Formats: sequence, C-alpha cells, structure tokens
Amino acid sequence: MKGENIMYKFFNKFSRDYLKQKGQGMVEYALILAFVVGIAAFLVGNGGIGEAIQTTFQNVTNTLTTANNNANQQGGGN
Repeated sequence: MKGENIMYKFFNKFSRDYLKQKGQGMVEYALILAFVVGIAAFLVGNGGIGEAIQTTFQNVTNTLTTANNNANQQGGGN
C-alpha cells in the first residue's frame, strides 16, 4: 500500500507540472500569434501593403488568363 501511495504522489506531481507547462506554452503561442496579427493588421491598414498584395494577385490572374487564352487559340486547350 505504501508503494501505491508513492506512485500516486509522483503521478499527481508529474501531471500538475506537465499541465502547468502545457498551459504556459499555450499562453506563449497565443501572445506570439496576437503580436503577428497586430503587426499584419498595422501593415495592411497603414503601410499600403494591402494594395501591393492585391496588385500582385491581379497580375498573376492576368498572366494565367493570358496564358490560358493563348493555349486555347493554339489548340492546346481542353
């Protein structure tokens, strides 16, 4: 019975320490995520990066559309 008591105490201490560390890690990840989201929101709102991203996507869309049209005109399309 004494051996069971020692194992019980060990398990309780181990599980408390593990859960405390796991909770601390989750808080750290949440803070890092909040920091990254804050920086991204600032850049999109004030830095003009939103327009640059939109322009880049529009250029990619135009290039793909042009390539697709050229392939269709040459008979290579489906």
